[in-house]
Amino acid sequence: MLNKIGENKLKITITIIVVLCFAIIRAFESQLFYDPLITYFDSEFKSLPFPKVDILKLFGGLLFRYFLNTILSVILIYSLFQDIDIVKFSVFLYLFFLILLLGMFFAILNYYPDGSWLLFYVRRFIIQPIFVLLFIPAFYYQQQNIKK
Repeated sequence: MLNKIGENKLKITITIIVVLCFAIIRAFESQLFYDPLITYFDSEFKSLPFPKVDILKLFGGLLFRYFLNTILSVILIYSLFQDIDIVKFSVFLYLFFLILLLGMFFAILNYYPDGSWLLFYVRRFIIQPIFVLLFIPAFYYQQQNIKK
């Protein structure tokens, strides 16, 4: 077992660094990104209307945060699997979900004033690195099936 740890020192180091970067982004989110929805969702938001937001600044902040999470996630996926095809597919999936989620976010924010729970969950997928938690086990499972 110690030999396997020794062989994978770089993977372990990169994984720890990426996880720490995710934690830093989360810890300093209010300083790094414009997002008035942070305080909105910390309150009893079910009965409150959406706060007034600067749409361009909000989407810029969401896009920047999604971009940071995507870059870190792709680095993590590459370090774990070291397969450029998996990285390309991951980037495609991240771009697809970015378009889908930002479109949904915009539609909910502008056309569904009673959709606070829906906005909460769509926003979660945009600002948190949830996709990497789904992709890593899926790619691992795929690799194990290919080896069989």
